[in-house]
Amino acid sequence: MTHPETGSKQPLAAAASKSGFQWNDPFLLADELTEEERIIRDSAHAFAQDCLMPGIVEANRHETFDREIFREMGNAGLLGPTIEGYGCAGVGYVSYGIVAREVEAVDSAYRSCMSVQSSLVMHPIHAYGTEEQREKYLPRLASGEWIGCFGLTEPDHGSDPGSMITHARKVDGGFRLTGAKMWITSAPIADVFVIWAKSEAHNGDIKGFILERGMEGLSTAKIEGKFSLRASPTGSIAMDEVFVPEENLLPNVAGLKGPFGCLNNARYGIAWGALGAAEFCWQAALQYTLDRKQFNRPLAANQLIQKKLADMQTEISIGLQACLRVGRLKDEGRATPEMISLIKRNSCGKALD
Repeated sequence: MTHPETGSKQPLAAAASKSGFQWNDPFLLADELTEEERIIRDSAHAFAQDCLMPGIVEANRHETFDREIFREMGNAGLLGPTIEGYGCAGVGYVSYGIVAREVEAVDSAYRSCMSVQSSLVMHPIHAYGTEEQREKYLPRLASGEWIGCFGLTEPDHGSDPGSMITHARKVDGGFRLTGAKMWITSAPIADVFVIWAKSEAHNGDIKGFILERGMEGLSTAKIEGKFSLRASPTGSIAMDEVFVPEENLLPNVAGLKGPFGCLNNARYGIAWGALGAAEFCWQAALQYTLDRKQFNRPLAANQLIQKKLADMQTEISIGLQACLRVGRLKDEGRATPEMISLIKRNSCGKALD
């Protein structure tokens, strides 16, 4: 890159290093990472750039999702990475955040699918399920062979899950589920469904159930014509007396604690991912203003442009430090849902700005 003030053609990082400031890492976040975390960052970056970037424009243009890319994501250890065993990488939450940042720097749709798979499908099976469920589902979800989705939101109760009407009726050998879910990421292509429903056998408490593609009475429809996240299929789920075997009940949680525990993990990843998208926008804007010349000098030489770039860099850099801090607290078991809400709110808001 050309330096915005000197016009020097030397690499921007090299020019910056002489003054002790790194344009691409203002607060030296890389120095705060462990060696393992840096290796994971580099691996996720290579996957995103080499496997995801080449076809992402066409994927968004035509609303297509490539299952092979998802399998490659699994082979790279990026699905369910915080889970120990079952074919998962078993890394910390800082590493998970770094992966989300690198993937969303290329595309939000695949980061969304990754978050659903890891936090909303694999996490509840691991945290709330039986050992038999973990052994059956987690390895194939970790490899990307199976794709999962998470059914909580309903057509008439989007932000009020406590008012859901999807219910489970106890029958011999299992349950019959009836109801509908809406705006479900990966629903049209999912093999495994983690569905939350009010269970008559549990005094109306919300319970989790694992459904599989092909169960009688289970259908999914794709929502067409989205304006964003077009490479991530979104759909609805309809359940008409779907029989779910007893062994597919998630036994170790009841109430909204279950789905909210999943959503907290997903929101944490979104906080990192949104800043990854913002970083890409900042880098693209910086490069354009360096390359584009008016009146014999780059646009970046104008103070108004510099202010806008500085505003972007300031918010991104501060946001990443907050994400890193919460990640460390999460790895220590000290992060609260409120902390995660703060960084997600900040990251998404600043990325949109």
